[in-house]
Amino acid sequence: MVTDDNGCTNTFFSKYEALASSLPASEKGIGSFPYRKYEGFWYPEHLLVLTLAIRDTFVARPTDVILATIPKSGTTWLKALVYCVVHRSHHAPADERHPLLASSPHDVVPFLHSIYENHLSAPPGPLLEEMPSPRILAVHAPFTALPASVRESACRVLYLCRDPKDAFVSLRHYLDEIKPEGSCSMTPFAEAFDLFCDGVSPFGPVWDNMAEYWKESVARPEEVMFLRYEDLKEETVGSVRRLAAFLGCPFTDEEAERRPRGDCGAVQHGQDEERPGQPGWDAPERPFMVQELGLLSYGGGRGLEGAHDAGDGEEAG
Repeated sequence: MVTDDNGCTNTFFSKYEALASSLPASEKGIGSFPYRKYEGFWYPEHLLVLTLAIRDTFVARPTDVILATIPKSGTTWLKALVYCVVHRSHHAPADERHPLLASSPHDVVPFLHSIYENHLSAPPGPLLEEMPSPRILAVHAPFTALPASVRESACRVLYLCRDPKDAFVSLRHYLDEIKPEGSCSMTPFAEAFDLFCDGVSPFGPVWDNMAEYWKESVARPEEVMFLRYEDLKEETVGSVRRLAAFLGCPFTDEEAERRPRGDCGAVQHGQDEERPGQPGWDAPERPFMVQELGLLSYGGGRGLEGAHDAGDGEEAG
């Protein structure tokens, strides 16, 4: 049940809650919450309700920047990087009063899900309309679940994905850490792994989620950009330059000579929230998982041919 900040039932979401309750369900998955399957993807039930409301009521502007990710794929870092790049004419990276030194990336680049859930008991049109352009907003959703005004407009969509086995372990640890005391127990690790491989994970199957954005980035490279967390981490400067060019605010020759910093001064604010490397996969009792999921990482024959090399090429700028 979706409620507002005062804990009151939000009637705006009632029809979406009714739809969600009628869909195929799985009581188990990563985390301790139920999942619902909608149009081929699994959603935590409360997030499906919000996703449907966003899809039906959000109106994009041509100047919008939409950041799309699967949880624990570098979302916080991407938010900070994009905010720094887009607003660098107003806030220099070394500015001691840079907004990211006082605020979280989630404050300056909000999730649409949070805006819908936490602020209003009706479609939050007025709040969104008051936001100055360019609006930078974040979502966790498959491409086909985005509002038509996003999918069919000239706004920019930046998609960041991460090696699924690392995203799985990072998300598993994160959900275990934030699990409320007294809530339902977490699905055992091995069982959660099997469910993940079957697609029962937030906005999964993860490979189908990635494939949707990859195909759109190939078909519409001016509007959709596909990024890999590993490329962003290993080739930060080149990735940031390509990102800036995609957003229509490329670095000048003078800026390029100064070699734009990937941390943008305050961007380290969010990096520790992601688990770098290959967390948890050295455990001797999990070799079968490493082998199975390794075969599926970045591809697995699911329409992602070429995505592994998406970050290769010359640096822009």
